[in-house]
Amino acid sequence: MDNNDFPILHQKVNDEDLVYLDNAATTQKPKQVVEAMEKFYYNDNANVHRGVHTLAERSTEQFEAAREKVRKFINAKSNKEIIFTKGTTDSLNMIAQSYGENIHEGDEIVISIMEHHSNLIPWQQLAIKKHATLRYIGLTDDGELDMAEAKKLINDKTKIVSVAQVSNVLGVINPVKKLAELAHAHGAVMVVDGAQSAPHMPIDVQALDCDFFAFSGHKMLSETGIGVLYGKEELLNDMTPVEYGGEMIEFVKKYDTTWNDLPWKFEAGTPNIAGAISLGYAIDYLNEIGMQKIFDYEQQIVDYVLPKLLAIDDLEVYGPTDPTKHTAVISFNLKGLHPHDLATGLDMEGVAVRAGHHCAQPLMTYLGLSATARASFYFYNTLADADKLVEAIKATKEFFKHGTI
Repeated sequence: MDNNDFPILHQKVNDEDLVYLDNAATTQKPKQVVEAMEKFYYNDNANVHRGVHTLAERSTEQFEAAREKVRKFINAKSNKEIIFTKGTTDSLNMIAQSYGENIHEGDEIVISIMEHHSNLIPWQQLAIKKHATLRYIGLTDDGELDMAEAKKLINDKTKIVSVAQVSNVLGVINPVKKLAELAHAHGAVMVVDGAQSAPHMPIDVQALDCDFFAFSGHKMLSETGIGVLYGKEELLNDMTPVEYGGEMIEFVKKYDTTWNDLPWKFEAGTPNIAGAISLGYAIDYLNEIGMQKIFDYEQQIVDYVLPKLLAIDDLEVYGPTDPTKHTAVISFNLKGLHPHDLATGLDMEGVAVRAGHHCAQPLMTYLGLSATARASFYFYNTLADADKLVEAIKATKEFFKHGTI
């Protein structure tokens, strides 16, 4: 994989060559995406849809072309099933607020203990509002989703099952297709948080048979503030909008309003036009490489670096220890050192990682932790980056042990 398209990666931080390993939080942007956005703003910038002048038509064409790129990227049946949002968080909240109207007292919602707050709090608050019950699937001893427990929890009272396809802390890939089969067998819908999966592996929503799928553009090379909600057309047709205003209406009378067709009835106001177009260009870039190739390459990095991390004395790695069960998201702690201090030490070595609870506080409580450090790789990272991470951890360990680095 070539990282020459990413100028930001070729700089020094604290007099060290930058090794950017915070990709689960956000990815860097290739020149092609940045230059395409500059071209759009300099040549085609205008509001979309109703305008009849040339710039508006060109802007609308690019905006809707981006929607088609997204459709193909996740293999949705129709563009009507692709709704542009602000990001994964916005998408999941939209489902909870709109489809959530189908939840009633006594119903049950099932999620996992490893969920990001974006896929936890909306369901928690919906359960409180509707007097429903929120249930959590636990983990096996090696950090995988406990499917035996899932089979017990998902029953005829279950109306929604919502699980991340890839954990942003444990790096484990969850069997969302099997969960969808369980959910559908009991008449429930399956929601998938794809924030950590869509950037890293091929996605086929029809093969997964999920009812909703949410992901963010900024974790896959595009601008911030753009995301996608996929929903099966028949479900979206029956759902009501959660935001009102321009674009999402068909006809407004003084005391009544009818809604626009899908997908626009869920896209109130001026959308993030440039963000959607940037996502389209990001998808072009990823497709040129190939999503399976990206997944396989990142797996090579995991196969290489995970055993090296596990071999460091006093370093505890969370999630599966089998590299074949681990994505390129790796969380760890160094005994006797706060994760923030560890991350600061790594930064002094030029290695950028994240430290904290990673918006997964219930998981941290479940694991008996307050926080972890987290390294997350992308296709523009190298085995040399992996080596630098290992070396930087060892150097930080020695510094805090002996006061020299």
